[in-house]
Amino acid sequence: MTDIDTSVPHSARIWNYWLGGKDNYPVDEAAGDAYTAVFPGIVTIARSSRAFLGRSIRHLVQEAGVRQFLDVGTGLPTVDNTHEVAQRHAPESRIVYVDNDPLVLAHARALLTSTPEGATAYEDLDLYEPDRILEAAGRTLDLTRPTALILSGILGHVADHDQARDLVRSLMSGLPSGSYLSLNEGSRGTDPAYEQAQDAYNETGAVPYFLRPVHQIEAYFDGLDLVPPGVVSVPLWHPDPTDPDPRPIGQHGGLARKP
Repeated sequence: MTDIDTSVPHSARIWNYWLGGKDNYPVDEAAGDAYTAVFPGIVTIARSSRAFLGRSIRHLVQEAGVRQFLDVGTGLPTVDNTHEVAQRHAPESRIVYVDNDPLVLAHARALLTSTPEGATAYEDLDLYEPDRILEAAGRTLDLTRPTALILSGILGHVADHDQARDLVRSLMSGLPSGSYLSLNEGSRGTDPAYEQAQDAYNETGAVPYFLRPVHQIEAYFDGLDLVPPGVVSVPLWHPDPTDPDPRPIGQHGGLARKP
């Protein structure tokens, strides 16, 4: 396994810090605090993205009857991981996590705590290897049955939008009719302060993450049937009843079914 460098900030650990997790180091906290000093709303974005993921999984389990999940670009384990949400509502759910970050791999055991009725697996693979991802997923999932592909905040790391679309298309092509895509990404056009902070972060030499206009996020769902209300700012997607006044933020997402 690749050595984990704790001397420089790491995007997955910074995100974990913003989510309130413990798998980070002082260098990550410093970088996260520097970002929040410029744009305090990043913590809201991180947590709203996570909340959207949870609501979309609940919809998939309870409304769509999905029992299989392929979570690519998993990130560090934190509160309400995909298998925890899915198996809470359907213990027989089966989940495959995919990431190629040695830090995530080191913590993958936290992602493998399945119910007896279900299953979880972790595959150390790269987003840019969709065929290998599907082959590996097929060892745990029955890919002749509807499966939900989850891409949460990962495509912004792909610099070329056309390439990112091709990766989504390749992964969905290996899933049968009745499968779903749950996706959310950082967006442009809602919060200029976020855009300025992220653009400045990208110029620091850290692994960049590219915010995209909403129409480019919508393009990831081409050929799929969007679940209402379509692609929206994530707090507005089936908002939690406990949130009386959801406000738009610079993070858009949606859920769609493969015909």
